[in-house]
Amino acid sequence: MTKVGSIENAPWDPSTTNGAANHWALSGNLVTHDPTIGYENGTWWLFQTGPGIYGKWSSDGVNWNGAAPIFPNGLNWWQQYVPEHDGMDIWAPELKHYNGRAYLYYSVSTFGSRVSAIGLASASSVSAGDWQDEGVVVNTTNSNNYNAIDPDLVLDKNGAPWLVFGSWNSGIKLKRINPITMKPYGSLYSLASRSGGIEAPTVIYRQGYYYLFVSIGKCCAGVDSTYQIAYGRSTDIRGPYLDKNGVDMMSSGGSILDAGNNVWVGPGGQDILNTDVIVRHAYDANDNGTPKLLISTLNWDSSGWPRY
Repeated sequence: MTKVGSIENAPWDPSTTNGAANHWALSGNLVTHDPTIGYENGTWWLFQTGPGIYGKWSSDGVNWNGAAPIFPNGLNWWQQYVPEHDGMDIWAPELKHYNGRAYLYYSVSTFGSRVSAIGLASASSVSAGDWQDEGVVVNTTNSNNYNAIDPDLVLDKNGAPWLVFGSWNSGIKLKRINPITMKPYGSLYSLASRSGGIEAPTVIYRQGYYYLFVSIGKCCAGVDSTYQIAYGRSTDIRGPYLDKNGVDMMSSGGSILDAGNNVWVGPGGQDILNTDVIVRHAYDANDNGTPKLLISTLNWDSSGWPRY
C-alpha cells in the first residue's frame, strides 16, 4: 500500500485498526480542525490547528487521545513576521517523515490577511518529541497576491521534495524544497485557482499521476460552512491538474470527492497518508457545528480516480 516515493515512516496496516469500513468509527478526543496524520512504529499521530501546534495520538487509528503541544509557549519569531498574531494559535500543520526525521510544517497568520508565514519544526521522531525550531520557510505580505499558509510536503516520482501551499487570493502554489535545509527555492508554480475559496492543498503520487486535493468554499463557520473536497490530477507535479471532465484546476476545475451531508457539514482541511487514508474535519450538525475529526479509507476506481 505504500505509494511510490512515500515519505511516511511505514505504510498503514489495516490489520492493526478497526478501519475495515470505508468510514472509521472514531472515539475519544475528536474536536479537530485542519488535521494532518502520520504513522510511526505502531502509533498514529495527528496535529491540528490550535495553540502551540496541538496534537493527538492513537494506538489503533480509531481511539484518539490528546497530546501536549509542540511549542506550548509559542516562538518569538511568529509575531516578528505576523505582528497581529496572538502568539499562540497555529494553523493547518503538515506532518511527514523524510530521510529518517519527522518534519512538521505549519502556518502563522490571521483571518483575512496575506501577512503570513510558514514555519518548520523537526524531530528525530514524533514519539521522541525532541522538536527543534527550524524557523521560517516562506512568508508573504500584503504585496503578494498569494498567501503563505496551508503547507504540504510531497515527493515527486524521483524522490525530490516539494512544498505546495496557498489559500484564496491567486490560489495554490508549488516550490521545490532543498533536501538539506527542507526550505524552498527556485521558481514559483501555480497549480489551482478559482473565484471562490480554495486552500488546504494536498498532493500525492500514485501510478503515474500526481493528485491535487483542495478544500473549496468557506470554512470556519460551523454549520454555515461551505467547504468541499475537490481534486484533479496531472502527469507532472507542476501541472496542469485536470478534473474528471478535463477542466484545468487553474480555471476553477475540480471534481468533488466529499461535499458533506446533513450531519457532517463542510468537510475539508484534508490530509492523506500514503494513498489510502484520508483525514479531514467536518462540522457536526448534531453538536452545534463543532469541528470534529473524520478518517476514511481512500479507494480508487478502475480509471485511477479517488473515491470513498
